Amino acid sequence: MQDERPTIAVLGGTGKEGSGLALRWAHAGYPVLIGSRSPEKAIEAAAEMNETLGREAVSGSGNPEAAAAAQIVVLAVPYAGQRATVEEVREHLSGKILIDVTVPLVPPKVNRVQLPDGGSAVEAIQTMLGEDVKVISAFQNISAHHLKKLDAEIDCDVIVCGDDREATDLVVGLAQAIGLGAWNGGVLANSVVSEGLTSVLIALNQRYKVPGAGIRITGIPRE
Repeated sequence: MQDERPTIAVLGGTGKEGSGLALRWAHAGYPVLIGSRSPEKAIEAAAEMNETLGREAVSGSGNPEAAAAAQIVVLAVPYAGQRATVEEVREHLSGKILIDVTVPLVPPKVNRVQLPDGGSAVEAIQTMLGEDVKVISAFQNISAHHLKKLDAEIDCDVIVCGDDREATDLVVGLAQAIGLGAWNGGVLANSVVSEGLTSVLIALNQRYKVPGAGIRITGIPRE
């Protein structure tokens, strides 16, 4: 039942990746909130998604309001805005799952891996927030190009990492609910692989002139 599903707030939901994830979850029957620094842009983006879906499934607001009203918060903002956005909503994250989609891309050389000091940009947010928030790394290597095509099968897997196994498996389920192959990749420190992989995939897109290169995990039976 839809009312048994958690409400998901996508901060940065007006961007390409965030709006793609929000649209997919709404299409799958999850209550979705779009968060943005500009409430007006969030409301406009939500209206466009509702028109695409043919029903009222998404609402928009400022980031703090969206984070406060959700059980699961998704951070889908550029790396430059990662920490500032978390600080903006920090008081609303206690006891919740924060799915961080951040990729430490440093323009203009986005096809070159440039991890921050200390390794994982996502793990740094877990350190910043402490154990009261379950930070999970996911969705860095799925192209927004695929997410927006609701009637198309997504030929891509995602790796989900986190220090809380139950929360990590829950996010694996959220990924599977929107048509992705998803796998528990272990502790949050392993997020460096997904974060770095994005630059490799961008390089592949450029070299082979494709819109959305992805990965598949082999050797594990699929349900």
